[in-house]
Amino acid sequence: MFKRVLIANRGEIALRIIRALREMNIESVAVYSTADKDSLPAMTATKSICIGPAKPAESYLNQDLLIDVAQQMGCDAIHPGYGFLSENAEFARKCEENGICFIGPSWQLIEKMGDKQSAKKLMLENNVPVVMGSDDIVRSSEEAVKVAAKIGYPVIIKATAGGGGKGMRIARDEDELLKELTSAQAEAAAAFGNGDCYIEKYIEQPKHIEIQLLADKYGNVVHLGERNCSVQRHHQKLLEESPSWGLSSELRAEMGETAVRAAKAAGYNSVGTVEFIMDASGNYYFMEMNTRIQVEHPVTEMLTDIDLVREQIYIASGRKMELRQEDIEFRGNVIECRINAKGPGTVKVLHFPEGLGVRTESSLFEGCTITPFYDSMIAKIIVHDRSRIEAIRRMRRCLEELVISGVPTNIGEMYMIMNHPEFVSGNYDTSFWEKNKESIGAVDI
Repeated sequence: MFKRVLIANRGEIALRIIRALREMNIESVAVYSTADKDSLPAMTATKSICIGPAKPAESYLNQDLLIDVAQQMGCDAIHPGYGFLSENAEFARKCEENGICFIGPSWQLIEKMGDKQSAKKLMLENNVPVVMGSDDIVRSSEEAVKVAAKIGYPVIIKATAGGGGKGMRIARDEDELLKELTSAQAEAAAAFGNGDCYIEKYIEQPKHIEIQLLADKYGNVVHLGERNCSVQRHHQKLLEESPSWGLSSELRAEMGETAVRAAKAAGYNSVGTVEFIMDASGNYYFMEMNTRIQVEHPVTEMLTDIDLVREQIYIASGRKMELRQEDIEFRGNVIECRINAKGPGTVKVLHFPEGLGVRTESSLFEGCTITPFYDSMIAKIIVHDRSRIEAIRRMRRCLEELVISGVPTNIGEMYMIMNHPEFVSGNYDTSFWEKNKESIGAVDI
């Protein structure tokens, strides 16, 4: 087992990892930028060290510096959290070359599954359903037009190295395709250093369903159920819930088995997530595999009572997974709301909701400063209850109790979603935000 782990991240996920390490009796090293010098991770880790200015490229994305710090601090592993370098194959490779364990899959696996087009080919070879699209990267506008004509409009352009909605555009005719292809390539190149894109048939108003996986280094793979992530703004998730309303037990089991087959085909070994889109008829298609811990992992933890971060660390250390599929129990219903800041500021008053079945993930405290340099998510509120409607009522109560003053947030919008008839019915899809943003009083940020 590891003795000391460097956390190459910040905010609530860094704090979440520190807590897991402390419970496992493993020392933690937090790195922080000058903007995060007074953060909770910097204050609560066993050791902490400043790695540079606020700009991510000069701190949290500085691969060589992070490895140097890990070596200087005597760390035998690095946990990347999510975002930043968590799915960066080059960083994982550098860790391996320097004798440091990257807590996640191998760099070869990250590279293989991070290239969405290569991942799609692998799925096709292993009877995992995929959406029709280009066979490879689209290298010219002429090729894009031919692919779109073959599969039919609307189509979606996706960056092969993308994520979080970056490098993603929808086109409903040829003129729009040519315009959006150029835009998607430029955005992907700026965001990921790789402007390659491919084209798929766009599934209208799908549900976004993801399957949580655990896989060890000995070929053992289990799934921990699904999460419905269909409430999204510009392809960015706003809330997640499990189980997903409307999925039959048979379809749920089938999707879980399909995700396990996908992981085994890849030779996967870590925490991971297979993401599907599902049409109105219940047909589902592989979209991508996330080779890291997810923002929404607490949903599965509360549903199954399994600590995913702990399991991830155990797997990385080489421990054989003791869990078997028949051991996993799913109890009740869980909802997670992501709380986002709409601008910078200083938190003046802070009160998180409490009570039975309530969990908060955040690194906020009274007097802390929200800076403009990083992701806008500042907290997650997660609730568990026996039924879906009871979980919704509990989340409403929690959002009523939640107080974050001094910083504008989306708390009011999340509360309105919890009361919206379409969400309450459970019969919603990824078009929910665009259709209802005015009625819930939302302002795009």
